[in-house]
Amino acid sequence: MFTIEPIQAALSKVKTGMDFPNFIREIKNLGVTKIETSLKDNKTIYFNERNENLITPSMYTDLEIAPEYNPGKFKKYLTIHKKGETDYLSFCKNCADAGIERWRVDLNKMTCVYFAKDNTLVYQEVILRNF
Repeated sequence: MFTIEPIQAALSKVKTGMDFPNFIREIKNLGVTKIETSLKDNKTIYFNERNENLITPSMYTDLEIAPEYNPGKFKKYLTIHKKGETDYLSFCKNCADAGIERWRVDLNKMTCVYFAKDNTLVYQEVILRNF
């Protein structure tokens, strides 16, 4: 059964960006196939293979998204987050500061795609190469 409680339990273990790979492994085992996160309205939606979806409760207030995407800032913020130097809320604030409005994680393709305010795809990365 596809329910929010096990996803929230997995999410509660995430303290920094270094915890992201374990989180992805755990929720993939729960049947999650896609995650869509919107920073502006603070929504994260989890989808399964039947395209059913679950929305987690808000973790912070809505964020103001910078009007222009700044690739230098974003890549710096992403790098320090992956090293474990920021928590999730800080990463969200940093992404908004760099002009990122939302991202999508595809657990079948193992990619994370970031979008700017105008819905332009601005950055894509492969996640968990050794998964």
